Amino acid sequence: MAYTVDDHELLADEQGFLLGPDYRDEVVDAIAAAEGITLTADHWTVVRYLRDQFREHGHTPNFRNMLKDLAEVMPGCDSKSLYALFPTGPAKQGAKVAGLPQPLGKGGY
Repeated sequence: MAYTVDDHELLADEQGFLLGPDYRDEVVDAIAAAEGITLTADHWTVVRYLRDQFREHGHTPNFRNMLKDLAEVMPGCDSKSLYALFPTGPAKQGAKVAGLPQPLGKGGY
């Protein structure tokens, strides 16, 4: 599988995760469109958070840590609201849309 962004093909695994991180906003737009997601400000908050975590730790957090951290920056953030943003799983689908490789194990550390 691959995505095309700015006339360049980005390689992805069979589940649609990029093989290496790409932090361009255009990548987020392309993957979100492929996932059928219309991006909102809350989506971008999650994307920025996941990208920052990946840069800092080399992987993304599991859902529990993600929920705890995002609750501090997104008023009213809970499990239900994150699944409304990323229906197939906030930790995994969020990482995919953020242009990051597939999370480790069950969604990170």
